[in-house]
Amino acid sequence: MDLPIPDPAALATANAGPLVLAVPKGRILTELGPVFGRAGIAPAQDLLDEDSRRLRFESSDPGLDMVRVRPFDVATFVAFGAAQIGICGADVLMEFDYDQVYAPLDLGIARCRVSVAEPAATAGTDDPSRWSRIKVATKYPNITRRHFAARGVQAEIVSLSGAMELAPSLGLSRLIVDLVATGSTLKANGLVETEVIAQVTSRLIVNRIALKTQPERIGAWIARFRAALETASAAEPRGAGEARGLQRSGQLP
Repeated sequence: MDLPIPDPAALATANAGPLVLAVPKGRILTELGPVFGRAGIAPAQDLLDEDSRRLRFESSDPGLDMVRVRPFDVATFVAFGAAQIGICGADVLMEFDYDQVYAPLDLGIARCRVSVAEPAATAGTDDPSRWSRIKVATKYPNITRRHFAARGVQAEIVSLSGAMELAPSLGLSRLIVDLVATGSTLKANGLVETEVIAQVTSRLIVNRIALKTQPERIGAWIARFRAALETASAAEPRGAGEARGLQRSGQLP
């Protein structure tokens, strides 16, 4: 992927004022509440209000502002230096693979997975090892192409930003690749999950150039979020924290 070139004006503004933390709308933002609390941050009250027209919000710390953006846009804001810090799902990092984004912490929230799904009526009736080409509806074209290319299959992508579950029944695609939490939406639309591409949790991300030019400021925020995670682990029932750590390291599914 081409290397993002942060806007010098954006970096200069960031050095002169509060750091900017990009957060995503939706489920991740909702689950961030306890993390913010343990990190000693109180965001503006309307940050969680989806009806609020504001996009930039102050916090209880004068050195930190927050911007609320689409989940898929968080990594882009951070990669190009518009925000120095961000929180997004690992799926976004996998899809965009920005060189200028560093993900020092797994926050362990908003757990889900990127999966392949197909109609329940046809699942298991064909041998995927014999495929040479397959049509897939997804909002993850890069993840999807890499996944099928590793199996020697060319994925013909039908790009959709939502309602992926409709694609097979309406003849747009044979398969879908989408984010799955409980699988209830798949089931309601006659689909079954046939393969998990990646487990997903939310990550704290930072801009690499900002980390180099403002190591004390950025490092202090990384330390605060790390301490918040350690506080949460200490409060878990005995054994739960160890299991979560093994999950994060990939030793448990």
